[in-house]
Amino acid sequence: MTTPLWTSTTAAAATSGSTTEDWAANGVSIDTRTLNQGDLFIALSGPNFDGHDFVGAAFDAGAAAALVEQVDILNGRPGLIVQDTMSAMCALGINARERSVAQIAAITGSVGKTGTKEALAHVLSAQGNTSFSQRNLNNHWGVPLSLARLQSNAKYGIFEIGMNHPGEIKPLARLVRPHVAVVTAIASAHREFFDSVEAIAHAKGEIFASIDGGIAIINRDTEYFSLLSKMAKDAGASSIISFGQHLDSNMRLIECIPNGFGSLIKARWQNELISYQVSQPGVHWAHNSLAVLATADALGAEIHSAAKMLATLPPMQGRGAVHVIPWGDGTIKLIDDSYNASPESMSAALKTLGSLRPCGGRRVAVMGDMLELGDTSRSAHLALKKHIEKNDIDTVFLVGTEITALTEVLHKSQISATADTADALLPSVLSGLRAGDIVIIKASNGIGLDLIVSALTKPEPSPLVSNQG
Repeated sequence: MTTPLWTSTTAAAATSGSTTEDWAANGVSIDTRTLNQGDLFIALSGPNFDGHDFVGAAFDAGAAAALVEQVDILNGRPGLIVQDTMSAMCALGINARERSVAQIAAITGSVGKTGTKEALAHVLSAQGNTSFSQRNLNNHWGVPLSLARLQSNAKYGIFEIGMNHPGEIKPLARLVRPHVAVVTAIASAHREFFDSVEAIAHAKGEIFASIDGGIAIINRDTEYFSLLSKMAKDAGASSIISFGQHLDSNMRLIECIPNGFGSLIKARWQNELISYQVSQPGVHWAHNSLAVLATADALGAEIHSAAKMLATLPPMQGRGAVHVIPWGDGTIKLIDDSYNASPESMSAALKTLGSLRPCGGRRVAVMGDMLELGDTSRSAHLALKKHIEKNDIDTVFLVGTEITALTEVLHKSQISATADTADALLPSVLSGLRAGDIVIIKASNGIGLDLIVSALTKPEPSPLVSNQG
């Protein structure tokens, strides 16, 4: 018999709440649209919604109980009554962390954190029960929710921590209390809210706030490695493991060889040369894989088994999933990297496209604005010109108000179309692609390029596992 995640007794003890009757829940949800049968529904209140309005819908969807602030909302159904549902969710997360015997990792970074988290969870799941943050639940709601879902018998727990402003990571890191804390990269994402990229590095370094005695894993290629290392040491890290191409990296990338729509990776780890396949395209995924393997080892997992699992990493929507789509008298190959963008990740995406050889077609980039760059936005978008030309991109489609600055510096023959919105650009993309093209789609999530991805991939083809040709 499966042990419930939460019972009325354990949840009441964790939150100092009161229950209406006995109940047991196998999961935790804050959204009726994704709620699973048997979940505890937490009625959070925000600036634009009140979860108490959805309690009825939660029970209709199969909730086992609801955590609420007013008993009458339950209408006689199972529940837990607390003074504040947000505080109660945090209390559940704290209690779940306290009772857990899992090895815990926390991951942050300007780019690569979600992909690294997903890949780490994938490789560890083959070696033991693994709880991990779903999707991008990495903020002041998502982290305690993810902790509240931590199974008491989990062997590993993997938690992503994000931020938009200084000071946001530290309290979340103190909730997670990781044995291993990872910084994937430092870049100019969210630059609008920081005085400098160094300030971003300081904010990311907050992940070491509760590392006392644990292991810090840091990208050796960032110019802020020394700063981050000092922050980790000052917080009490027992050791620092580095990864990257830098000669002094503990987990060092030796070679990344494009292989179909994946890569063959050769890396050096503790004086041993290891080779493995990564099923996602691009050298940035090679770097992610280094962080994954270093973290897996630090958590006590078997590194060679973990490396083998990277060949079976499933496609991730919006984060590099590859689709082969019938088109005219042939096909196009689409790399869906539409979820988010920064100058560094946009450069990596164009480098990935440049490493691929079209069969009778072109290298095509559908690019949208990179948001939250503040007063560096114009120069950051103009700087994409060198990456477009360096990687032999044949043509671009541009959407947004910032990225169209490229029309000032690219030759008009390099630009297929421009538009202010994804909706407006879509007809030009549909009419402008040719059989044999390799297409990458990349922008900040707010630009909505998933609309173009959906239009191209429906009727939905089978996503290509990325190490296939």
